Amino acid sequence: MAFKVTGVEQGEWAVLGVSGELDLVTSPVLRQRVHDVVAEGHHSLVLDLSDVFFCDSSGVGVLIAARRLIRSCRGRLRLILPAQGASDGSHVNRVLGALGVRRLFDVYTDIDSATADEEDPLSA
Repeated sequence: MAFKVTGVEQGEWAVLGVSGELDLVTSPVLRQRVHDVVAEGHHSLVLDLSDVFFCDSSGVGVLIAARRLIRSCRGRLRLILPAQGASDGSHVNRVLGALGVRRLFDVYTDIDSATADEEDPLSA
């Protein structure tokens, strides 16, 4: 599966769907897309990582940088990390947990819950 980032708007939220491997080679693409979305004036961002089947430290770095950028704009960043995603599920979830940074993110299981203001994120 080739790396791909697609974008849609859902209400006030910009949603970037990410698929493939998020690694040293592909993470600059996601970083640039996040910057582009923020430059366009979107400060409520959802990163749908359901179809990411591999994430290395470069990918985690992009997620942390995206969080920092959104927070500097007083915006909101939410991640979609379903229990069963990509191949066997939640590779990104496991990586974030192993590195101890999952608690930094508001995590949801699907787009509808991530873009609904009344929903609470999954606990870390």
